Amino acid sequence: MTRLAPLNRAGLPDLEDHLALAEASMGFLPNSLLIMARRPELVKAFVGMMAQVNLGSALSPGLRQMIAYMASRSAGCLYCQAHTHHGAENADDLDARKLAQIWEYETSDLFSEGERAALRVAQLSAQVPNGVSDEDFEALKPHFEEDQIVDIVAVISAFGFLNRWNDTLATPLEEVPVAHASDHLAKSGWTTGKHA
Repeated sequence: MTRLAPLNRAGLPDLEDHLALAEASMGFLPNSLLIMARRPELVKAFVGMMAQVNLGSALSPGLRQMIAYMASRSAGCLYCQAHTHHGAENADDLDARKLAQIWEYETSDLFSEGERAALRVAQLSAQVPNGVSDEDFEALKPHFEEDQIVDIVAVISAFGFLNRWNDTLATPLEEVPVAHASDHLAKSGWTTGKHA
């Protein structure tokens, strides 16, 4: 059960542009923003940051979504796992087989060495304490320019915020990601948990 209820969108006319941007990007309006709306300036700053993390990125949408899913799964946030897996499946440039085998990224022939390095950093950095070694970080450099490495860490860090935000608040999951996760993640143990 949620710890703070999402506010009604109709009562948030000053945030409509920001809410509409998030909705257009994700395919649904996340309840996390409707809870955050108690602090309108925080919503504006957060939506602006996420626009830069996503739209301003030198990384492909599919890789960004795989990084976000890996970090959220490693952190244990069921809310963000549902969101990021849904986003990854809807990324035009991502082979669905990669998403199905994401936990075999170290050994599957579907993944490039660059993808392996990025997913390893995502998985290890979302742990507490952070598990990324110097060797893990150095493994990014043959495959990514420095601005791309910043983009990788930006995705991981943005979802670090979201993982803690949504797990702490027990944000209720929306219908679209619940349906998606029930179809695609439940077989690996995913549930709505406290996000029902």
